[in-house]
Amino acid sequence: MDFTINFGTRPIESGDLLISEPFMKDRNFSRSVIIMCEHNENTGSFGLILNKPSLVTIEEVENRLSIDSPIYVGGPVEQDTLHYIHKFKDVTNAIPLKDGLYWGGNYNEIQVLNNKGLLNNNNCRFFMGYAGWDEFQLRSELKEDSWMVSNMRLSEILDYPVDDLWKHVLTEMGGKYKVFANAAKNIRMN
Repeated sequence: MDFTINFGTRPIESGDLLISEPFMKDRNFSRSVIIMCEHNENTGSFGLILNKPSLVTIEEVENRLSIDSPIYVGGPVEQDTLHYIHKFKDVTNAIPLKDGLYWGGNYNEIQVLNNKGLLNNNNCRFFMGYAGWDEFQLRSELKEDSWMVSNMRLSEILDYPVDDLWKHVLTEMGGKYKVFANAAKNIRMN
């Protein structure tokens, strides 16, 4: 895989991944991988946690969709909102992230794709809530080394098992990040 790692030395872009540091105490973000959907130093940032499935299925939350897949906890902000990322380039108003992954777009068209049986967990994910940062907040957290940033290719990011995604991304980053990937959840257990 082709990627670079950054601790705040270059601007974050849509489609970058934020990977939480191994011992983050905030349960909302512990061992999370967040896809950045929007980043602006002056207005704030918006992302979705890729590896926090809920115990609820999409169908239970949105009865107009029949996908045998969990809905994901996108983050702790506005958990009554529905967001989605997908691999369908022809969905009107979908915002390209990178590598064939899109955010949002015309919901009616997503429903049509669902009715045709074309949606699954590997090409479309739904999220309740999102991760958000006020202006300059994310920069501050990057300086504190709370997050690692990777611009690895996203073409297969939805194919990885979510339980192993955090570890997988760090392992792929190599070097000291590979060591982080094997860190115990509780440092006292080492």
